[in-house]
Amino acid sequence: MRLIPRARSGFAAAAAATALLGLCMTPAAARDASVAGQPRTAPAAASSGHTLTPGTKFYIEGNSKAFAQALADRKAGDTANAKLMDAMASYPVAEWFTGSTTLKQTTDAMALLQSKAAPQQRVPVTVAYNVPGRDCSQYSAGGASNSAEYAAWVDALAKGIGDRKTVVILEPDGLALSPAFCGGTAEQQATRLDEINDAVDRLAQQPGTVTYLDAGHSSWHAVGEIAELLIDGGVARAQGFFLNVSNYRTDSELIRYGTQISKCIWYLQNTEGAAPGDCANQWWPAADADSWYASHVPADARLTHFVIDTSRNGKGPWTPTATYPDPQEWCNPPNRGLGVRPTSQTGVPLLDAYLWIKVPGESDGSCTRGTAGPEDPEYGVVDPAAGAWWPDQAHGLAANAVPALKFNTDW
Repeated sequence: MRLIPRARSGFAAAAAATALLGLCMTPAAARDASVAGQPRTAPAAASSGHTLTPGTKFYIEGNSKAFAQALADRKAGDTANAKLMDAMASYPVAEWFTGSTTLKQTTDAMALLQSKAAPQQRVPVTVAYNVPGRDCSQYSAGGASNSAEYAAWVDALAKGIGDRKTVVILEPDGLALSPAFCGGTAEQQATRLDEINDAVDRLAQQPGTVTYLDAGHSSWHAVGEIAELLIDGGVARAQGFFLNVSNYRTDSELIRYGTQISKCIWYLQNTEGAAPGDCANQWWPAADADSWYASHVPADARLTHFVIDTSRNGKGPWTPTATYPDPQEWCNPPNRGLGVRPTSQTGVPLLDAYLWIKVPGESDGSCTRGTAGPEDPEYGVVDPAAGAWWPDQAHGLAANAVPALKFNTDW
């Protein structure tokens, strides 16, 4: 749990399924109607625009797994790692809600988080991760059993949020790894889009929610493809989209990708006859892509904002040094590091925040890189299950942080 593979191997199966899906309606038809066939209007809470402003400070959990690891390291006499864990624990990390409790317990857990954040005068960052069929039944499989159960769960979360300002990272992989991209049916894809749209609308009823939708990362979907998915998922009624959850792409690459997605969204929503494949994508030569957007998107266009998960991307993506049948670059790659610390002061107009969304130190799953297993050949051990705390990985991420990890004095 809490960890989302970023494999692209489902594309071959997806190609056949996608031809049947709403994703392949004409762009105008896809944007003019919801999945159920009825237009959706932007709720009042969403129509006020993006509300995560520079200067926003995020809630820091005082009883985190990193803090517990610092205590364990100190007890074991490992002073160096204890200091690293103390430093890691001094930064805000997202709180994940996964549907593993009753509805009342879900509401109570969210309300408790709000009560702890209030004295700090900080905004909690939360992850809603319970959509039916999540992760295409891979390492983080699970989720609500049906749409009605999921809607009730989102409602329980929203009740716990109340009136407090809260960032909601809505369903990692909910769009980028939706049924169309792992052999699902047209009906399953339509249902997923309905579920995301309904969640956007329910969360928007809480005046303080700042909701972001899944846009994968820069080495996955083409810009136009993910832009259309975001439109169909209801991004116009949310605050924006998120990138790189549980992955390792560089900030510069992600900022460029996110900016192109934002401009492509505007183009698709405002251009007669526009199609997703028109948009310049991340694989175009940079100058050509910049020229295309300059000629198709006005300089004063109102563009969609986004956030980036920098929890483990300080050293960027991993290039395997050995040959594996399936290197699984996304799964516990070795020698990675923490990235830019969470902040809303990004200096990039469309980038609302750098966040630590994936909990650094939690495993990506028990990966074998296509070998007979069960050990991960990069470590010589069986990796912990997805979402399980892995002390060695936590220590490594902290030691390899870029920039170097220092204790957060603004706490």
